[in-house]
Amino acid sequence: MNYGQIKNCDIANGEGVRVTLFVSGCTNRCKGCFQPQTWDFCYGQPFTGETEDMIIDMLAPDYINGLTLLGGEPFEPQNQRALLPFVKRVKKAYPNKNIWAFSGFTLEQLLENQPHPRCEVTDELLSLIDVLVDGRFQLDKKNIRLKFRGSENQRIIALPDTLKTGEIVLWEK
Repeated sequence: MNYGQIKNCDIANGEGVRVTLFVSGCTNRCKGCFQPQTWDFCYGQPFTGETEDMIIDMLAPDYINGLTLLGGEPFEPQNQRALLPFVKRVKKAYPNKNIWAFSGFTLEQLLENQPHPRCEVTDELLSLIDVLVDGRFQLDKKNIRLKFRGSENQRIIALPDTLKTGEIVLWEK
């Protein structure tokens, strides 16, 4: 997996101050995407053990609320496979910090038994995510007043509650 950027002290992509990892690769290719360069799976730099170590160190300060995964598309199967061991490592190192993920796929698409984007690690990766912002960015539904999302069709989902109940539970601060 490659990544395009890592932001330290990000306040735009989830609640509180966060470390944000922009992964590379996206087959959704939403019209009006704010990161079209990240559609290319080869964009940026390789995500290595050293990269993981750097992010783990960035997450250490008490004022950092957690990690955000976006892109590109974290839920492209090859990205899921690379992210799962890393996210497990983050959860182990920082059990009190939360993990947000942004996906152009809906939660329903991630859960349905289809060959793409679902893969053998999807369920485990989803079980480690606290908040999922889902749905493709839709230019005709763009709304710059929305918190943590770009278009009105996107949802901010409290993932543990949703997976527990089987019903979509929206995240509310």
